[in-house]
Amino acid sequence: MENVTLKINGQEITVPADYTVLQAAREAGIDIPTLCYLKDVSQTGSCRMCVVEIKGARNLQAACVYPVSEGLEVFTNTPKVRRSRKVTLELLLSNHERKCLTCVRSGNCELQTLSEELGITDIPYDGERQQHEVDTLSPSIIRDNNKCVLCRRCVSACKNIQTVAVIDATERGFKTTIASPFNKSLAEVPCVNCGQCIAVCPVGALREKDATDDVWEALGNPEKTVIVQTAPAVRAALGEEFGMPIGTPVTGKMAAALRRLGFDKTFDTDTGADLTIIEEGNELLDRIQNGGKLPMITSCSPGWIKFCEHNFPDFLDNLSSCKSPHQMFGAIIKSYWAEKNGLDPKNIVTVSVMPCVAKKFECGRDEMEVAGNRDVDIVISTRELARMIKQAGIKFAELPDEKFDNPFEEASGAGVIFGATGGVMEAALRTVAEKLTGKELSSIDFHQVRGTDGIKTAEIPVGDLTVKVAIAHGLGNARKLLESIRNGEAEYHFIEIMACPGGCVTGGGQPIVPARVQMGIDLKKERAKALYTEDANAAIRKSHQNPDIIKLYDEFLGEPGGHKAHELLHTHYQARSKF
Repeated sequence: MENVTLKINGQEITVPADYTVLQAAREAGIDIPTLCYLKDVSQTGSCRMCVVEIKGARNLQAACVYPVSEGLEVFTNTPKVRRSRKVTLELLLSNHERKCLTCVRSGNCELQTLSEELGITDIPYDGERQQHEVDTLSPSIIRDNNKCVLCRRCVSACKNIQTVAVIDATERGFKTTIASPFNKSLAEVPCVNCGQCIAVCPVGALREKDATDDVWEALGNPEKTVIVQTAPAVRAALGEEFGMPIGTPVTGKMAAALRRLGFDKTFDTDTGADLTIIEEGNELLDRIQNGGKLPMITSCSPGWIKFCEHNFPDFLDNLSSCKSPHQMFGAIIKSYWAEKNGLDPKNIVTVSVMPCVAKKFECGRDEMEVAGNRDVDIVISTRELARMIKQAGIKFAELPDEKFDNPFEEASGAGVIFGATGGVMEAALRTVAEKLTGKELSSIDFHQVRGTDGIKTAEIPVGDLTVKVAIAHGLGNARKLLESIRNGEAEYHFIEIMACPGGCVTGGGQPIVPARVQMGIDLKKERAKALYTEDANAAIRKSHQNPDIIKLYDEFLGEPGGHKAHELLHTHYQARSKF
């Protein structure tokens, strides 16, 4: 790429010619405030917070969309620039519900941060304000347009990244609002509950439906045995809520915190992931060897499943019939574990801590119960767990590292990497390859399926068979992949799809990272590193070698894919309307 040299505030800078002024300023260590901008998601220049003066230009220009050029001179901190930004912010605040003390985003709100940095001490504009009804009908997402700043990040994430497109800007001028078609609730449109709109929102206009009160109530009920399980991706991000660097693994501290919150048993969903691999691997082998429906597509991501139900019902038979790991594990807790401990499943409350708000929808699906018992009773996000820890006065950073409870104390490294895109595929290959060949793999690190490319493909030699695989993360990429298969352009044996870009590590329930921080890092890679490191250090790295899983089949389930396994661990899905 050709370089150009420009000046910003008199400082000479050389950057690639395809940079914007905002990117060039960042390279020079100059901070320009933004609100609508979010790297890889939204670059619209609509909020006007990033305006700068360009020598020779008549008007102020938005730095996030203004291209650099040879000899360009930029000024980011003139009286005109500061005045414009301050007036813009004051006008935004004049129509904003300023209930900061009770807002879920207080302390991590980009609007709040800008107000402090720009010295907003009063709102001089007092006029008409819009009042919106808060949408609370979705099982996963609450939408509060009284706090919306019309940045349109959520629209871009939903429409352009996920291609779900159930929200957009409506009306014009002062009446502009972000809404679903015909002003319907998110529960009444083909929203897939992925929560990527929450993850990109700079304020509190979008948030998860909080279930912490339900958990506290269960913990306070002496007649209930409350079991908690934590997804692999949670350990890679929870520490960020307590000031730790992005990508710090906190597995031991997380287990310690959950124990101190009062849960009767603390288990690791990685065990459920190992169980998923045994069942899913058996299903894949059966389809390959006996002429079953191919490609088989993973069913771990509930956002992806609902997307498929709405948009690709012709692929429903391609979906693995396996429940997702936490639903499988919930079913095992209320059957095998309850039986071994002499407990009535109706008195067990299973709580899942997930990086994903779509799991809140998933646990309520009609299909997710056995003999009248819900597999999982309550789902809370990583953010909700952090709030509970803070409410309990637990000093997270000072906690010792503790292990999960027995049984299910030691899951495999394969279960851990489920949280990163490509992780389910790699975990499955480790098991399927050895089951097909009857031989131990010389290397179990399948680097071909790792990385953050939107769509990855590979051909993996397994004995006499070449297994063709594909991985897609982010529903826009899933759409491209499935359409290529529909059109006969590609053929695969096995496909992994994750609804969220980057997989679970950047799920809709994970800690929210401000736009200015995301400019300088790849969030997907940093969090995934924590999981791959834990996998590399694990004593057991293949799901089929997990002794707790081996014992579970010997004592209770019988054969993989057998009658009891199907009754507890498998499910079905349904076609849904596109509209």
